[in-house]
Amino acid sequence: MKENSLKQLIAEGKVPVGTAVFEFASPGIGRIAAQAGVDFVMFDMEHSGWTFETVKNLIATMRSVQLAATVRVPVIIYEYFAKAMDIEAQSVVAPMVETRDEPELLASSVRYAPEGRCGVAIGLALDDFSGGDVQAKIREANHNAMADALIEAVAGVENVDTIAAVKGVDILWIGNNDLTNSMSIPSQFGHRGYLVAVDRIIKAARKNSKPCGIAFSDQADAPVLLKRGFGALEY
Repeated sequence: MKENSLKQLIAEGKVPVGTAVFEFASPGIGRIAAQAGVDFVMFDMEHSGWTFETVKNLIATMRSVQLAATVRVPVIIYEYFAKAMDIEAQSVVAPMVETRDEPELLASSVRYAPEGRCGVAIGLALDDFSGGDVQAKIREANHNAMADALIEAVAGVENVDTIAAVKGVDILWIGNNDLTNSMSIPSQFGHRGYLVAVDRIIKAARKNSKPCGIAFSDQADAPVLLKRGFGALEY
């Protein structure tokens, strides 16, 4: 079981940069992403319609290039969170997080007891189908697991302080398209109301010593986002 490179980068105070994959389930995706110089790839099940079998094969392409794999599941339920971990996701992203209960479910579902409630799946993809001390593997899996909350609705912004305070949540991501749509200002990223909401999310993340992440499409925006206080980027 390898160290979670995404978690390690954050612990070192670095800003991980990744990319999202929605289509083109190619066996070369891991090597392509590595050549692009990213730190992680987010496989989006919410908008692609991919099954876990497809995503499992995609995650396997990441192994030879030492990239972290993040899985964005389509709904907030235990079965999706736990299964994403079983197929070797290093981080699981919950969409449309709006209440404290949802990130609590996420954080517990990606970790084994005593830290969580995930069903034990030792000797499979998570630990390279290997033998060894089960208790040690459980400790290592819990250490490596990451739970990310995606704030992309007005209700999530209103409850962001309690969401950010949930133990076991590692990153707060901002879903800018859905958030502006929820605010009835679709894609108006310069709107004062949106900018105030973003600042509120960043502040809540910083208060709880967690990075706040956001996706962007223009390389010129990266320095601005870093200066604003973002601790994870998706390009």
